[in-house]
Amino acid sequence: MSLPRPAPGTARWWIIGVVLTSLALVWMTRYALVQAEQPRPTVTAYKVISDSQVRLDYDLFRPGGEAMICTVTAQDNRKARVGVVEDTIPAGSENVSRSVIVRTSARAVTALITSCMRPAQPAAASP
Repeated sequence: MSLPRPAPGTARWWIIGVVLTSLALVWMTRYALVQAEQPRPTVTAYKVISDSQVRLDYDLFRPGGEAMICTVTAQDNRKARVGVVEDTIPAGSENVSRSVIVRTSARAVTALITSCMRPAQPAAASP
């Protein structure tokens, strides 16, 4: 059984459609691969301990178990930053659970992870 032929004059649109669909698939595949290599923190809990402290518990998936520095921020009810701490995580397993205490300048109502990135590598010395 043969496939039906496109109507006369529409072959160009079929070709454009196939090319654009192929480009979209390539872009989505590349995006998925890049995202798989990024660290993914997940907040599991937070607790306001007092007017000057909040605790944040989180899990971190880091491909390759690389060392990471995560920035934890506490916010007040106006979403103003009232405390920040950098949590340095040494190289090790890919999945790690952490608990961080953030000292605050005012009562916090929430805490969140604002970034997780690899530490800067020192520049190699030239001979």
